[in-house]
Amino acid sequence: MGNDEDELGAALRACAVGDRAGLATIYRSEAVRMVTVAERILRRHDLAEEIVQEAFLQIWNKAWQYDPSRGSARGWIFSVVRSRSLNALRNGGREELADAESLERLQDGGADALYHDLFDELDTTSRLRACLARLDGLRRKTVLMAYVSGYSHGEIAGRLKLPLGTAKAWIRRSLSSLRECMA
Repeated sequence: MGNDEDELGAALRACAVGDRAGLATIYRSEAVRMVTVAERILRRHDLAEEIVQEAFLQIWNKAWQYDPSRGSARGWIFSVVRSRSLNALRNGGREELADAESLERLQDGGADALYHDLFDELDTTSRLRACLARLDGLRRKTVLMAYVSGYSHGEIAGRLKLPLGTAKAWIRRSLSSLRECMA
């Protein structure tokens, strides 16, 4: 890992002096992870790719600001991606507006299939599947939404039309049951 870090530091120094090979090195090494981080924040692959492209431009233009005494090269690169992603989220200027009917259809139609597929894809002999199967279907869904799909408690409550406290309690109790079952 230290060697990768040294290589990224050298690549940033190369970018700072206008050497395109440095940017190519960063791209080959980190682009996939950068898109993954941006997508995790933005929840949209197309927007994540756009943000990463902008992040590469910022890295190219501001690589001279990287200071190894303040942190790792990888940390600096990913802070650029994270900042740009959070700014895009805050600004909301890139949101594609959809009518209420389309949103309702997306929430109702696709959501159920996603969570059933996730559960069904688990190995039938796995202990996790057996423990998840012991949970009530809706409670299992809240756990999968939180820990597989990455939804917040508020998003889960909204999508399932539950009070926030109920969603939180179901997740907490379900996790407790899973811990017991897995032990």
